[in-house]
Amino acid sequence: MAEPRRPRRPAARRRSAPRGPARPAQAHHPQPAVDGPVIELEVERVAHGGVFVAHHEGRVVFVADAIPGERVVARVTDVQHDRYWRAETLEVLRASADRRPHVWPEASVERAPEQRAGGAEFGHIRVDRQRDLKAEVLRDALARMGGVELDTPVRPVDPALALGASLDLGTGYRTRMRLHVAGDGTVGPYAARSHTVVPVASVPLAVPELARIAPIAERFPGARAVDLVAPSVGDPEVVVVTGERMPRAARPTIEERVGDRRFRLDRDGFWQVHRGAAATLTRAVQELVDADLFDPRAANLDLYGGVGLLAAAIGDRFGETVRITSVESDARATEHAGANLADWVGARAVTVRVDRFLDDLAAEAGNGALAADRARFRDATVVLDPPRSGAGRHVIERLAELAPRQLVYVACDPVALARDVGLLRERGYELVEVRAFDLFPNTHHVEAVARLTAIV
Repeated sequence: MAEPRRPRRPAARRRSAPRGPARPAQAHHPQPAVDGPVIELEVERVAHGGVFVAHHEGRVVFVADAIPGERVVARVTDVQHDRYWRAETLEVLRASADRRPHVWPEASVERAPEQRAGGAEFGHIRVDRQRDLKAEVLRDALARMGGVELDTPVRPVDPALALGASLDLGTGYRTRMRLHVAGDGTVGPYAARSHTVVPVASVPLAVPELARIAPIAERFPGARAVDLVAPSVGDPEVVVVTGERMPRAARPTIEERVGDRRFRLDRDGFWQVHRGAAATLTRAVQELVDADLFDPRAANLDLYGGVGLLAAAIGDRFGETVRITSVESDARATEHAGANLADWVGARAVTVRVDRFLDDLAAEAGNGALAADRARFRDATVVLDPPRSGAGRHVIERLAELAPRQLVYVACDPVALARDVGLLRERGYELVEVRAFDLFPNTHHVEAVARLTAIV
């Protein structure tokens, strides 16, 4: 999945919308569970964050491991808030037709909540219903916070790109997985919504070559974690994480292949976890850029560019005359991006925070930059792939000041995307299209790619 890289947090303008998926009032960080009351709940609808909405005596209850339409027995685990509680399903009294045996037995509702493996919170739901629920969350977020009524289906990964993953079960797709280490050296995932290590007998979301070598029966006293990495070029690896800081120049590197192109990156650097994700996003970005609005000689930007995946997507579509700057705060990623983008004379990679980079551009424009320079930004296409929290108000404001022709926004969180869409619409941009992809089956996560254009 697209994992957090830098903190950002946009404010949001809201508008009323039809009743849809609720959104928990704030992010839920692991807390010691309370031994609260056991209650029966009618599960109503999905909420952002992998939980579902019910009501009990007038109070909202966000309940895990359920499906809309079910009646469940649940134990309340969080009573910190007056407006809502959180709860865990203990027993299903009336099951949905969409319920199936959990793809990860160690995460099943048959186990005690504190012993359920985390990271597969939708694994009890048929895959096509999972996608419908994710589409519902995206649709509701765009209506509530983006001010846009748009029904976007969540698409499975193209089977030609899935490379052995089971599309029916949603398993066998993760090329990266972290197992945590308990005090006695036992390894396993954290239990859902906690930091308790759960021993497991399988890792069904991992690609088969990682599942075969996962050291789930071994002990690693003194280690912090065990990382499993299966690059598309080379052999899979088990990496024991001790917490000792490795010199930057000594960090091991790997290669990933997307189509005919290879990307070098640090072994512990950011890369999409689904085997077909990088190719899926490359194709989506290439298709969503409006060729009639694209100027290869403009000041095109790839923001939060990582090792240059999406900048390369633009270069591969529009050819060797493309000028594009990839902006990334991680110095090692920028070093790799520079090498990965060496095919294009007009491509460069800079190490700087995106907000500071845009601040400098805005300052130059405000200090009497030549009309030709300002036009290069107005004619530009900007691709941005921000962290889970979104680009945020400050970055959006700076982009709006530069007024590029079109934006292609890659998002791993529907609420953050919707907030930023709302901010952009207030500043003269129109949401033209959104495509959504199920890059994280058996979880609540969904990846979306949106195109916005400046209203002339």
